Amino acid sequence: MLKQVNLGSKALSLIERDHRVVSSSYPRAYPFVMDHGMGSEVWDVDGNRFLDFAAGIAVVSTGHSHPQVVKAIQEQAEKFIHISSDFYHEKWIALSEKLDQIAPFEEDAGIFLTNSGTESVEAAIKLARFHTGRSQFVGFLGAFHGRTMGAVSFTASKNIYHRGFFPLMSGVVHAPFPDSYRPLLQPRLGEDYGQTVVRYIEEEILGRLIPPEDVAGILIEPIQGEGGYVVPAPGFFPALRELCDNHGILLIADEVQSGMGRTGKWWAIEHFGVEPDIVCSAKGIASGMPLGAMIARKSVMTWPKGAHGNTYGGNPISCAASLATIDLIEKEYMQNAVKVGQYAMDALEEIQMRHPSIGQVRGKGLMIGVDFVKDPQTREPASALRSRVEELGFENGLLLLGCGKSTIRLAPPLSISTAEIDEGLKIFDYVIGLAERGM
Repeated sequence: MLKQVNLGSKALSLIERDHRVVSSSYPRAYPFVMDHGMGSEVWDVDGNRFLDFAAGIAVVSTGHSHPQVVKAIQEQAEKFIHISSDFYHEKWIALSEKLDQIAPFEEDAGIFLTNSGTESVEAAIKLARFHTGRSQFVGFLGAFHGRTMGAVSFTASKNIYHRGFFPLMSGVVHAPFPDSYRPLLQPRLGEDYGQTVVRYIEEEILGRLIPPEDVAGILIEPIQGEGGYVVPAPGFFPALRELCDNHGILLIADEVQSGMGRTGKWWAIEHFGVEPDIVCSAKGIASGMPLGAMIARKSVMTWPKGAHGNTYGGNPISCAASLATIDLIEKEYMQNAVKVGQYAMDALEEIQMRHPSIGQVRGKGLMIGVDFVKDPQTREPASALRSRVEELGFENGLLLLGCGKSTIRLAPPLSISTAEIDEGLKIFDYVIGLAERGM
């Protein structure tokens, strides 16, 4: 029996105050009220300790309050906090130079810094339309690209993101994501499912719905995040890159959740051997400081002065945090994601053998999805059981977040140790058993 967390009076009081003034639109997972954190550990306001396997939705890549990141923030705050994007400062330039260096294409990059993932996507949409002179796009079912009006028009993971907000931005058609575990299309004999999806885009979407010469870009998460931590079929990206090249369509990779070393490479798309034209980044880029980036090939970033901008772009404190974050990932934590990620995958496959409710364990690096099913043969999603596992994790000192219809995502800080993985997976194994017996 593991030690259970007792929700205390401080947490309950703060939650009551929150309910009186904070927007009801926020999707709170469970009543965790944070006080402080260090590395992969967090404590609530009543002194309960938790292991964090969610990392603020894959954001605190270097762990909570890493001393090097904290020092960078403090030093910059003592100099100046804001100057606006009308002027220049060294941290903004240095970070842009670093992002150019690690961009997942050979060509030089142009960098537009933002405040969030959804803003990075909005910038990519605008640049794609401006550069190509085209208006149409292809997105994917299950995708999450943000909640602002352009980005949410591509988002297709839950209908609540659209309900009450129509009409959305026009010009977006969705294709099935290349999920070979739950395919929506029927492959031809000997055809990789990823090739099947690209053939569908070519024949059905471009052949019946929108002329290819009107398509500005195809926007895709190299590994789907909110849609279920789904890794695409291996033949997908080479075929998609070829389709884009044949029709002059920009390939836009949304790496907001999958980028910045989380999969063991700077960018998840690097696992698939193709180069995108535009990359959207945020989340893990600055260890929790609000920052994003739209990274484009220099030949694509052709818009003129004044075509796009933002007040807080290149915020000096966020840039300082990002430079420290990237340094830590480059020197240590990206390789740790490879090593500890494989260790976790091996351990999860062993846990899977004890739990018939686990249909699939999938992922790369420390971007791992555990998909729960009602029946291993039909692969019908076990949504209620997944949600119960999430709740029981919290009650037993483990922070987890669901995604997709029936998946628990494991996205801890990239700094996590194998000992902490062992501790967390012991709880995970235990609460799965509790959930299975209670359903």
